[in-house]
Amino acid sequence: MKTVYCIGELLIDFVAEKQGSDLSKADEFTKKPGGAPANVACAIAKLGGDSRFVGCVGFDPFGTFLLNVLEKSHVDISLAQRSKHFTTLAFVSLAENGERDFVFSRGADKKLKYDSGIKKGFNGHMVHLGAATALLGGDLEEAYGRYFFDALTQDAFISFDPNFRGDLWKEEEETFIKKCTTFIEKSHLCKFSLEEAQLLSGEDDIEKACDVLHKKGAQIITVTLGGKGTLVSTANIKTIVPSITVNPVDTTGAGDAFIGCLLYQISSLAHPTAILKDDELLLKMVKKANIAGAITTTNYGAIPSLPTLEQLKEKSEA
Repeated sequence: MKTVYCIGELLIDFVAEKQGSDLSKADEFTKKPGGAPANVACAIAKLGGDSRFVGCVGFDPFGTFLLNVLEKSHVDISLAQRSKHFTTLAFVSLAENGERDFVFSRGADKKLKYDSGIKKGFNGHMVHLGAATALLGGDLEEAYGRYFFDALTQDAFISFDPNFRGDLWKEEEETFIKKCTTFIEKSHLCKFSLEEAQLLSGEDDIEKACDVLHKKGAQIITVTLGGKGTLVSTANIKTIVPSITVNPVDTTGAGDAFIGCLLYQISSLAHPTAILKDDELLLKMVKKANIAGAITTTNYGAIPSLPTLEQLKEKSEA
């Protein structure tokens, strides 16, 4: 099984309770571990895969809490860093259908320093780049770009998820698009939400959006569509793989569970890039990944809600 290096932020999600989607009315919050790349690392590890997290938290109780959560999920945290800056926080509101919105208070995540010693570990393995805060400048963006270059030179399988957060890119969407294009051009697998695919392509029609993104360089595209399933687009196919029916309470982490489960399955291949030539196998993997994402929406908080392999098998066989 290949190792999946997950690079980006690890943070605290403070989830507003009993108020719907308006954070200004919230007076109760529940602390949950979060951060898209960390969620993906946990999704892989909870299924029995080998994941390593590369990111930065503070020397504070929240940072310690987060690293403990990853370790308990069997994620390798030996490459994680700590900073004198406070651990990054995100305040999350939930609508009745489980959809969420974020407000960020950034801290230690942006202080990740590039570590040249990691490069050799990428060789023949997999690198997942989650970009929620990684393209906002500073040490993190520099390290992120250098790790991306290392992954390219070491023939790693590269996965990219832009994780667009409107609160972080107000009136700067064009900058976001430009920065993401570099990663879309060279990644083997790109995972988008419908909003992201439309934003990054400039096309409202989802199939046309995929065509534009393929022309930019993306080889495998998955567009998550919530309860409708996932659109899978390659050079040969465009098809929606349906999901299972659940009653969602919190969609935070559903996309991370999806891509984590997909990467877990790809990591079991002797040569991960073989998935680029096997659309039938890819569709089977996406079907299972959809189930992982759906399971995650049935509980609160991303990491605590990620399924184990046993839970995934149970739902897959139902």
